[in-house]
Amino acid sequence: MAADYYCADSESGDHIDDPSEDALFMLISELNGTDNTFVVIQPDEDDPAWFASVAVLDEGGYEIVRRDTSTPEHNVAIETSIDRIAGDLNKWLAARAS
Repeated sequence: MAADYYCADSESGDHIDDPSEDALFMLISELNGTDNTFVVIQPDEDDPAWFASVAVLDEGGYEIVRRDTSTPEHNVAIETSIDRIAGDLNKWLAARAS
């Protein structure tokens, strides 16, 4: 069954349809600097209009990118708290799914 709203894919091959805040926390907490460096969340469709990504930074922490091509939104932030990242992404994603 395809995602109703969006899906999350990690570099290691993990895939979750319509991930909850807890699932986002899990995916982000499993990121590392060697073989699983990022997760991308986007609609499960060809040529999606928006996406969010979280990537591990070499110096520690995470880079969060939010991009919506239907608006001028393109935000890049650095964060160290996985709780905060998952919560903020969950809110941002909810606005896209409505």
